[in-house]
Amino acid sequence: MNSVAAYRFVVCSSLFLGGLLSAKPLTLSQSSDSVAPTPPSSVLSSADSKSGSLPSLSTLQARYKTLSKQLSRLKPQEPYILVDTARNHLYLKQRDDVLLDALASTGSGTILPKPGGTTDQWVFDTPRGEFFVQSKLLNPAWVKPDWAFIEEGLEVPRNQADRVEQGVLGAYALGFGKGYFIHGTLYTRLLGKNVTHGCIRLNDDDLKSVYRVARVGTPIIIF
Repeated sequence: MNSVAAYRFVVCSSLFLGGLLSAKPLTLSQSSDSVAPTPPSSVLSSADSKSGSLPSLSTLQARYKTLSKQLSRLKPQEPYILVDTARNHLYLKQRDDVLLDALASTGSGTILPKPGGTTDQWVFDTPRGEFFVQSKLLNPAWVKPDWAFIEEGLEVPRNQADRVEQGVLGAYALGFGKGYFIHGTLYTRLLGKNVTHGCIRLNDDDLKSVYRVARVGTPIIIF
């Protein structure tokens, strides 16, 4: 398990235990057939698992403290990028410090059928998961893919030069694989909305800040 994956695992375990510790006890007014959630085996000791009983409050508190310490150690030491696609925010963070909270636009989730009478289609989602900055570009040009022409009702050009469009991605772009980029936008009024074809859009100032801090290899966590 790599450091970013380990970090996410400890975050989930820590949040789970935190929820147990903060949960209100069952009262008589609650439904008698309510079932308490069973913690995952990874946060139960072997004795707890064998007996089938929930650990005591003091045991949970001790484990929560241990997980919190692990979480602190596993956080990337260098700045990293965190993208919330539901709220359309990009965060530039270093450990617990938020260096930048930027309004973003992410994937729309719309579907475009591919031509030719097949069942293939393009789905315009921002990918979720763990990524890394793979490239940093200045004054990037957009090489329009097939779907960009089909979406506009245009014929897909055979000449590669006819695909190149300047000035639509802003002054910077950070690639994180499979044609996805963090880049600028001409449509700043749409920031905060799910409107892109999968890339992550920022305004010029926020994009410049991210570009200056990020390096090739900077982690990107998208959820």
